[in-house]
Amino acid sequence: MNRENFILMTVGGLTLDPVTKTPIVILRDPDNKLNLPIWIGLLEATAMATELEGIKMARPMTHDLLRSVLGEVGAAVEWVEVTDLKDNTYFALIYLQVNGRQVTIDARPSDAISLALRTKSPIYVAKKVLEASSVLQQMEEGKDQDLSNISRDKWAEILEKMSPDDFKYKM
Repeated sequence: MNRENFILMTVGGLTLDPVTKTPIVILRDPDNKLNLPIWIGLLEATAMATELEGIKMARPMTHDLLRSVLGEVGAAVEWVEVTDLKDNTYFALIYLQVNGRQVTIDARPSDAISLALRTKSPIYVAKKVLEASSVLQQMEEGKDQDLSNISRDKWAEILEKMSPDDFKYKM
């Protein structure tokens, strides 16, 4: 993989959009300079939170099942990538090693991230995604705003200014 156009990131935490109460996963670079908030569903947030907190369920959850199936058939997750942002929708790929060959699987970022957490696989984000997300996040500086009318994209800038202590789940 040509890593020149990608940045290694980790899950910095989970939080809720203060307006819609929609879960958000925050990806961070190792230097803690770049953040990428991705709005996800409640079930997807739960899947991430249980892994982040080390909670073991009595029965395997979907991503645990997927990890087990991959292991049983001799496949391994090499890495995952958040590859694109189109019409406010993020896209991801899962890179597998299967019988000596690389297989690429299209995935929702939330599923790719949940699987990466369970397999301790690296998460890469395309620089173009960070740039596109940054453009969407720009807010007018210096104006008082009614926070109830801010779009979810603009919340990203607010979230970037939050401290890690503001998040419930941390790594």
